[in-house]
Amino acid sequence: MRITWVQPEDLLPHELAASRDEGRDVAALAARWTAAGGDLTPPVSGASPTPVAPDLRALAVELLDAADALPTVDAADEPDDLATLRAGWPAGWSLPTAVDYDRLHGAWLGRAAGCLLGKPVEKIPRHGIREILVATDRWPLHDWFTAKGLPADVAARWPWNRRSAPTSLAENIDGMPEDDDLNYPLLALRVLETRGRSFTSADVAQAWLDWLPGGRVFTAERVAYRNLLLGYAPPRSARRHNPFREWIGAQIRTDVYGWVNPGRPDRAAELALRDAAVSHVRGGVHGAIWAAALAAAAPVADTVDEVLDAAEAILPPRSRFATTVREARALGAGTDDWEAVVDELYARHGHLHWVHVRNNAALVAAALAYGRGDLERSITAVVSGGWDTDSTGATVGAVTGALTGASALPARWVAPLRNRLASSIGGFDGIGFDELARRTLALAEQGGTEGSAA
Repeated sequence: MRITWVQPEDLLPHELAASRDEGRDVAALAARWTAAGGDLTPPVSGASPTPVAPDLRALAVELLDAADALPTVDAADEPDDLATLRAGWPAGWSLPTAVDYDRLHGAWLGRAAGCLLGKPVEKIPRHGIREILVATDRWPLHDWFTAKGLPADVAARWPWNRRSAPTSLAENIDGMPEDDDLNYPLLALRVLETRGRSFTSADVAQAWLDWLPGGRVFTAERVAYRNLLLGYAPPRSARRHNPFREWIGAQIRTDVYGWVNPGRPDRAAELALRDAAVSHVRGGVHGAIWAAALAAAAPVADTVDEVLDAAEAILPPRSRFATTVREARALGAGTDDWEAVVDELYARHGHLHWVHVRNNAALVAAALAYGRGDLERSITAVVSGGWDTDSTGATVGAVTGALTGASALPARWVAPLRNRLASSIGGFDGIGFDELARRTLALAEQGGTEGSAA
């Protein structure tokens, strides 16, 4: 049994890559690892194929401890604490703050539709996705993926995501299947309903332990979950032996914090930061506050440019994350050549793991600019771009669904959801998106009278 995302010998190569990305010198640690027979190649799916000898595993733990102890590099341009972030935010916001049910309903439906579109091809590289679509006469992507008509050799070369294929192809979709990109918004809703807007990072951590099965968390969240069980509270839970601290996980968790703070990206970002601190730092946190700000603007804005402007305004302007999304947005704007856009994104960010935050945020920003607010144009673009397809599809779908509103969304993308969401989180399995929208609206209206949480 090879458990992904937690085994020391698998974490260490990722840690060495993450530390180098942050500018830390890990050459000596890498040399010790290779001299002992360790592999420097980070496993793509979280686990190497075979166990290592006990002495090599023990060395991996020792080297992870050593990496954790390395001095932090100067991060003046990459702040992830509230006081420093808040100091750079605008003094006021011009967005409306009154939101209606239809826009929030559209946000939930759009998030589900985009996620579902990307589920069967998660982990398949971009060129594999294209080969599947060409073989099934669906290129450029314009409909749900299908196995019908897919030649056996293509199917063997690019197998569907094992967990998703039985529930996310055109021929078998019957409601929205479970996905972590929907589980986390459900959990955020529960935290807000039970703890209010003054919830803490510890409240989020406790909600994970109380409601979120350990087998339903991945990458940074799985490491943080393990750390919580070992007694490491936030923010230490985000840092100990966690090479995924700047990956996409926190970015997929924060939409609800935006939806309940319509027109106030700053308030949304505050809540998102508390959630993100359980498992992420720096760029991982920036992804979380950016997604929350997108979600705060989308249900009340008129255009996707207003949404992107609002979200960029809460980012530390000289951070790598902010630079990435600004550049990607510029690439996607005013063009109909999506493949050229994605070619350039891969040239700039293709060295990053497929679950890293910056490359995926770049795809999101570019697809939103390219899609011009249209849900179908936007989600098909971002999913065909590869990397973390269900997560990017979810974020792009949430923004464009909120801009459009549920009543105007195309039936082709909404009807298969059947107003039903599967989840392993107690009390939510089978819930309707209409009920989720009503509960979100109630929190948004309540927040309008409470003001910002401290």
